[in-house]
Amino acid sequence: MNRLGALLRLVLHFAKDLVMSGATTTALILRGSRTLRPGLVRMPYGDLPEGAALAVGALITLTPGTSTVDIDPLRREYLLHLLDLDAAEATQAAIRRDLIEPVRIIAGGWK
Repeated sequence: MNRLGALLRLVLHFAKDLVMSGATTTALILRGSRTLRPGLVRMPYGDLPEGAALAVGALITLTPGTSTVDIDPLRREYLLHLLDLDAAEATQAAIRRDLIEPVRIIAGGWK
Protein backbone atom coordinates (compact mmCIF):
# COMPACT_ATOMS: atom_id res chain seq x y z
CA MET A 1 0.00 0.00 0.00
CA ASN A 2 1.30 3.48 -0.84
CA ARG A 3 1.22 6.53 1.45
CA LEU A 4 -1.91 8.01 -0.11
CA GLY A 5 -3.78 4.71 0.32
CA ALA A 6 -2.55 4.46 3.90
CA LEU A 7 -3.68 8.02 4.62
CA LEU A 8 -7.15 7.33 3.20
CA ARG A 9 -7.34 4.10 5.20
CA LEU A 10 -6.30 5.95 8.37
CA VAL A 11 -8.86 8.72 7.90
CA LEU A 12 -11.73 6.34 7.10
CA HIS A 13 -10.96 3.90 9.90
CA PHE A 14 -10.42 6.68 12.42
CA ALA A 15 -13.74 8.29 11.52
CA LYS A 16 -15.51 4.92 11.77
CA ASP A 17 -13.78 4.08 15.07
CA LEU A 18 -14.61 7.51 16.47
CA VAL A 19 -18.33 7.06 15.78
CA MET A 20 -18.48 3.41 16.84
CA SER A 21 -16.51 3.84 20.05
CA GLY A 22 -18.48 6.94 20.92
CA ALA A 23 -21.75 5.05 20.53
CA THR A 24 -20.42 2.04 22.45
CA THR A 25 -19.05 4.17 25.28
CA THR A 26 -22.28 6.12 25.55
CA ALA A 27 -24.34 2.92 25.63
CA LEU A 28 -22.11 1.35 28.29
CA ILE A 29 -22.38 4.41 30.50
CA LEU A 30 -26.10 5.02 30.05
CA ARG A 31 -27.20 1.41 30.30
CA GLY A 32 -25.05 0.56 33.26
CA SER A 33 -26.24 -3.01 32.81
CA ARG A 34 -22.88 -4.56 33.57
CA THR A 35 -19.91 -3.64 35.64
CA LEU A 36 -17.11 -2.12 33.62
CA ARG A 37 -13.53 -3.02 34.44
CA PRO A 38 -11.47 0.06 33.66
CA GLY A 39 -7.72 -0.32 33.83
CA LEU A 40 -4.29 0.10 32.33
CA VAL A 41 -2.58 -2.01 29.66
CA ARG A 42 0.80 -1.74 27.97
CA MET A 43 0.91 -1.98 24.20
CA PRO A 44 4.07 -2.05 22.08
CA TYR A 45 4.18 0.20 19.05
CA GLY A 46 7.20 -1.38 17.42
CA ASP A 47 9.37 0.53 14.99
CA LEU A 48 7.27 3.69 14.62
CA PRO A 49 9.37 6.85 14.52
CA GLU A 50 8.94 9.02 17.62
CA GLY A 51 6.74 11.63 15.92
CA ALA A 52 4.51 8.93 14.43
CA ALA A 53 4.19 7.24 17.84
CA LEU A 54 3.10 10.58 19.31
CA ALA A 55 0.53 11.06 16.53
CA VAL A 56 -0.94 7.60 17.11
CA GLY A 57 -1.02 8.28 20.85
CA ALA A 58 -3.04 11.43 20.21
CA LEU A 59 -5.45 9.57 17.89
CA ILE A 60 -5.93 6.88 20.55
CA THR A 61 -6.81 9.54 23.13
CA LEU A 62 -9.34 11.14 20.78
CA THR A 63 -11.23 7.85 20.57
CA PRO A 64 -13.81 7.54 23.40
CA GLY A 65 -13.14 4.79 25.93
CA THR A 66 -9.37 4.71 25.45
CA SER A 67 -6.68 7.17 26.52
CA THR A 68 -2.93 7.26 26.11
CA VAL A 69 -1.51 7.77 29.59
CA ASP A 70 2.18 7.50 28.68
CA ILE A 71 4.43 6.85 25.71
CA ASP A 72 7.70 5.15 26.62
CA PRO A 73 10.21 5.65 23.79
CA LEU A 74 12.80 3.38 25.43
CA ARG A 75 10.45 0.41 25.73
CA ARG A 76 8.63 1.53 22.55
CA GLU A 77 5.20 1.08 24.08
CA TYR A 78 2.07 2.91 25.10
CA LEU A 79 0.45 2.81 28.50
CA LEU A 80 -3.26 2.92 27.75
CA HIS A 81 -6.26 3.43 29.99
CA LEU A 82 -9.22 1.39 28.79
CA LEU A 83 -12.79 1.89 29.93
CA ASP A 84 -13.33 -1.88 29.77
CA LEU A 85 -10.47 -4.36 30.17
CA ASP A 86 -12.74 -7.15 28.92
CA ALA A 87 -12.29 -5.65 25.43
CA ALA A 88 -8.51 -5.15 25.75
CA GLU A 89 -7.51 -7.68 23.07
CA ALA A 90 -10.00 -6.36 20.53
CA THR A 91 -9.10 -2.75 21.30
CA GLN A 92 -5.38 -3.38 20.86
CA ALA A 93 -5.96 -5.30 17.62
CA ALA A 94 -8.02 -2.40 16.25
CA ILE A 95 -5.35 0.13 17.24
CA ARG A 96 -2.66 -1.94 15.49
CA ARG A 97 -4.75 -2.44 12.35
CA ASP A 98 -6.48 0.93 12.04
CA LEU A 99 -3.88 3.35 13.42
CA ILE A 100 -0.38 1.95 13.81
CA GLU A 101 -0.10 0.17 10.46
CA PRO A 102 -1.31 3.07 8.28
CA VAL A 103 0.81 5.58 10.22
CA ARG A 104 3.83 3.28 9.85
CA ILE A 105 3.38 3.39 6.06
CA ILE A 106 2.78 7.15 5.99
CA ALA A 107 5.82 7.84 8.18
CA GLY A 108 8.02 5.37 6.31
CA GLY A 109 10.24 8.01 4.74
CA TRP A 110 10.23 10.54 7.55
CA LYS A 111 12.41 9.39 10.43
